[in-house]
Amino acid sequence: MPSKDTSAPETRAPQDRRDFFRIQDRIGLEVRRLDNQHKADPDLFTDTPLESLKAEFRRLDQDIKTHLANLAERDRLLTGLIKSLNSKMDTLARIIAFEQNPLQPDDWQDVTLSEGGLAFFSSSSSWQAGDRIAVRMTLPPELYQPQAVAEVVSAEPDTAGGAWVQAEFIDLDESDRQQIARHVMRWQIRQKQKE
Repeated sequence: MPSKDTSAPETRAPQDRRDFFRIQDRIGLEVRRLDNQHKADPDLFTDTPLESLKAEFRRLDQDIKTHLANLAERDRLLTGLIKSLNSKMDTLARIIAFEQNPLQPDDWQDVTLSEGGLAFFSSSSSWQAGDRIAVRMTLPPELYQPQAVAEVVSAEPDTAGGAWVQAEFIDLDESDRQQIARHVMRWQIRQKQKE
């Protein structure tokens, strides 16, 4: 469905601009430059030795979803309760993870975000089209932390010596894409409720 982005320069072809809904939001953003030969690495932002626990958590989460699908056919009330408890535990896990690795005030910034990519301001003007970057986003209020490898599509310099960088996701896990899609949808719902 079409969307309009009036806050930032746009150099992509018009048909590309209509692929995804875009939102203007303030998120936690961590960016790391990659060399152009870099292959996508799921551990680009590994900051702790807890990766095996996170993998176990993901496995258990998938296991719960499978059991809930079977239970839903027999007892809707119990299924609803377990889904609520599961969501509560997910939220608690995200809060704990966020508290272990809090973002600094400078890591929060205004961006344009969609499932296809993002645009953000960088204090450095050294970005060029074709540069590859690893990005990790913290999406409030849920505190999801999707990460991706993206390619810079354009970098428009500004008068302060920085640049407005537009990047397209070139390697994004399906689960991370779904987190971004849910965030965009919830952002749109919140905006409509404010109107």
